[in-house]
Amino acid sequence: MGFCFFNNVAVVAAYLRSRGERVAVVDWDVHHGNGTQATFYRDPEVLYVSMHEFPFYPGTGSIGEMGAGAGEGATVNVPLARGTDADIYLSAFARIVIPVLEQFAADWIVVSNGYDAHRLDPLGSFLLESEHYGWMSKAVTDQVASGRVIAMLEGGYDLGALSASASATVDGLGGAVGDVVSPRDFKIAAGIGQAAAL
Repeated sequence: MGFCFFNNVAVVAAYLRSRGERVAVVDWDVHHGNGTQATFYRDPEVLYVSMHEFPFYPGTGSIGEMGAGAGEGATVNVPLARGTDADIYLSAFARIVIPVLEQFAADWIVVSNGYDAHRLDPLGSFLLESEHYGWMSKAVTDQVASGRVIAMLEGGYDLGALSASASATVDGLGGAVGDVVSPRDFKIAAGIGQAAAL
């Protein structure tokens, strides 16, 4: 629908699936990945989890879109309102995304790695900082055996934020991040990937 000619994440996930691998796709681009969702909507062996601004382009990704047929329950959408701050976003990530990944137990995780949820991005309205991508990358890597995570670059339209966030992501994938502490109501322990009330 205008943002890409080829869906690299779907191609990689489909290839891994064709080899009999169990694949989870984690999408933290600010736009919902309607193409990825549609590709695997009926497939129980590919989990699709998306955190995105809603309502926003392309208009899909409501909480009621959960997969169909054998794939029912293998699509998890976490639609968040315009202006969502880092506390709410990371809380949703810790309390929804991480437990779903733990339960699914994928062989591979493929990340739709958009940086347009960064507070400096001109298209999105979320308020993440670059270091948050490092923590999320570390938390995702902790959920798959042997660290089999593929992070694909997607959105991100502020070059400074994109650069700093990509660097933080590489640090997270390599395990070189510290704890993220929310000033509100939760603490995320790096390496554990669980939320605990303060």
